[in-house]
Amino acid sequence: MRLATWNVNSVNARLETVLAWFEAASPDVAVLQEIKCIDEKFPAEAFERLGYNVAVHGQKTYNGVAMLSKTPMEDIRRGLPGDETDEQARYIETVVSGARPVRVIGIYLPNGNPIGTEKFAYKLAWMERLNRHIRTLLPLEEPMVIAGDYNVIPSEADVEKPKDWLGDALFQPESRAAYRALQNLGLTDAYMAADGAPGGYTFWDYQAGAWPRNNGIRIDHALLSPQAADRLVRVDIHRDVRGGEKPSDHVPVVVELNL
Repeated sequence: MRLATWNVNSVNARLETVLAWFEAASPDVAVLQEIKCIDEKFPAEAFERLGYNVAVHGQKTYNGVAMLSKTPMEDIRRGLPGDETDEQARYIETVVSGARPVRVIGIYLPNGNPIGTEKFAYKLAWMERLNRHIRTLLPLEEPMVIAGDYNVIPSEADVEKPKDWLGDALFQPESRAAYRALQNLGLTDAYMAADGAPGGYTFWDYQAGAWPRNNGIRIDHALLSPQAADRLVRVDIHRDVRGGEKPSDHVPVVVELNL
């Protein structure tokens, strides 16, 4: 099974680019972030023509996540449990059917900037809610993938210029500690397990020539339950997409599992 995660930075604005990649790469499952549209405006038919089942948790103008699968999806959950007042569309979860079912979770973790504000507090609270929810799922002992834009730079090896990010919420000790806390539940960072080489960046800002200078960061991750980690084959970062026509500032990351 080949599972992709991609922050598309507005699915409708970049639909031609996104569909071209899906036609070429043909992942079995994909989680998308920052679709920036309500459910009804998501271009489901375009993906259905490529053979995908579609589930969407959208929001007007901001945020929004989607799940695409070539096999049927069951038990779809929209929204992260733990705060009924949270209206931001950042979480989608399902069980993807197949020879061995896989629980797939797509997340768009809050950015958190600027630090010292309610936005940073919301980021950390959201990560704690995610931690609590994953703790309820791990006893199921099933293959599980939590993939998406985590908005966390885990270490200095995951950023070209660490000093440029010292005041950013993505690189704060609290953010990195919350990411490690997820790993400490028994989850495996797929990229680090499959490759782990420095420079595995997934995001380059539109500003200041970040892409041509390779001034990137790794913030799009897939964390695997032990049952999924045991079946990890490889991780591919499709960095060439960033240099294409009308790109997102993120690129697709594809995790291959032997399922």
